[in-house]
Amino acid sequence: MKLPKLQIGLLQPKIPIIQGGMAVKLSTSRLAAAVADEGGIGVIAASGMTTWELRDEIRKARSLSKGIIGVNIMFAVSVFSDLIKTAIEEKIDLIISGAGFSRDMFPLGKEANIPVVPIVSTAKLAAISEKLGAAAVIVEGKEAGGHLGTEKSIREIVPMVKNSVKIPVIAAGGIVDGNDVANAFELGANGVQMGIRFAASVEANGADSLKDVYIRARSEDIVLIDSPVGYPGRAIRNEFTEKISGGKTLPSAGCKQCLKYCARNFCIMESLKNAQKGDLKNGLIFSGQYIEKIREILSVKEIIRSLLQEVEAFT
Repeated sequence: MKLPKLQIGLLQPKIPIIQGGMAVKLSTSRLAAAVADEGGIGVIAASGMTTWELRDEIRKARSLSKGIIGVNIMFAVSVFSDLIKTAIEEKIDLIISGAGFSRDMFPLGKEANIPVVPIVSTAKLAAISEKLGAAAVIVEGKEAGGHLGTEKSIREIVPMVKNSVKIPVIAAGGIVDGNDVANAFELGANGVQMGIRFAASVEANGADSLKDVYIRARSEDIVLIDSPVGYPGRAIRNEFTEKISGGKTLPSAGCKQCLKYCARNFCIMESLKNAQKGDLKNGLIFSGQYIEKIREILSVKEIIRSLLQEVEAFT
């Protein structure tokens, strides 16, 4: 199969692959730069960062790569607007936003000539995004890891969105190997976003013990939890998920009110940070549905080389 050309505003990556922005601090400058160097779009996950941390990560990524670097910012975080403005000040190439929806981000991006790409799960929201000025939409299905906005598969949603908008459509959710990528293109997607495959890379900013969990996990280890953000979330079963699934409340002693809305059954930022650092007993490990496809930790270069070979061989 021949790769389609992906163009988002004036940006045209060499390959139509966007690395997912995985918070907290899994997707930092090293990973984003590695993906950008291979011709994809590298993404820094800004959620859970301060504005100065984000500024520093963008500058580090720029020093490591001349490729396309974007940021992913959850609308749900309290400092959403501040993070958007910081990314714009640093002349980021692309802004991606999920876990909610903001109309305000589109005029900010337009004024700075920076493409804004929301993550959506319905054709209706995709059409609204296009009218508001979105340069593309990332269409995320139920197969995704982390916060979920739908119970429908990308196989159902992507064709519906393609019929509703003229801007590029990027498929996300459950895309792990080259066959998944090729299947997304067959659905009509102009590009793909991949999260967990890049979380399980050498360059991802997670502890080695966390990456060991990725390669040992199987489909039966995947569970859905109720996130304080107000969305269900897909994660890998561990002691932490067993506690919260059993209805246990784990309030944070030092709540910083980092979210616009929080049910306070546990601290999402704290639990994700614990996982990133390797505290798997107290950490929440977000993961896509098809984690069992990942059997080894590879460099970004090796991952992308394998993906391209599998797509080329796809029939």
